[in-house]
Amino acid sequence: MNNVNSVFYAEAYHPIQAGSIDGTDTLPHDNAVYRALLCSNAGLYDPFGDPKVIGDPYCTLFVGRLSHLTTEDTLRQAMSRYGRVKNLRLVRHIVTGASRGYGFVEFETEREMHRAYKDAHHTIIDDSEIIVDYNRQQLMPGWIPRRLGGGLGGKKESGQLRFGGRERPFRAPLYVHLYLFSF
Repeated sequence: MNNVNSVFYAEAYHPIQAGSIDGTDTLPHDNAVYRALLCSNAGLYDPFGDPKVIGDPYCTLFVGRLSHLTTEDTLRQAMSRYGRVKNLRLVRHIVTGASRGYGFVEFETEREMHRAYKDAHHTIIDDSEIIVDYNRQQLMPGWIPRRLGGGLGGKKESGQLRFGGRERPFRAPLYVHLYLFSF
């Protein structure tokens, strides 16, 4: 990659590389990355073992940064603009039943899913700007969810910034050019 501004996306998930802007790090730089690495090496997470995960992953989108006031009906109505919604799951807290702020939307066809992926990203639902991404849980080998230290989200302020996804793709390494001047 010769272009400094070029970006590329991860095809397989690796916890340490997800914390690196260019995907070249070899050592964990924070506790969450270390946790994700331990989980990954121990095989503690099985993306296909969750009985709540149903449907075709190639027709399913992850929808994040939802308002905690957003309901299944509101999300279904908003996503129906992009195609026929076959299945929808708003993830809720197991004890309180409150929305966790993200969900999964399965469309009838892969074409409708791609349309929603392209057009629904950064739209507003219930006064919150949402993000839309592929269902990486089942499509990206080695995926570890955020709750186990993985994921592709995070904030710079928390020191748990992740790269390799849609919001923060990997960037080409920065090359420092040294100019020697002789006086």
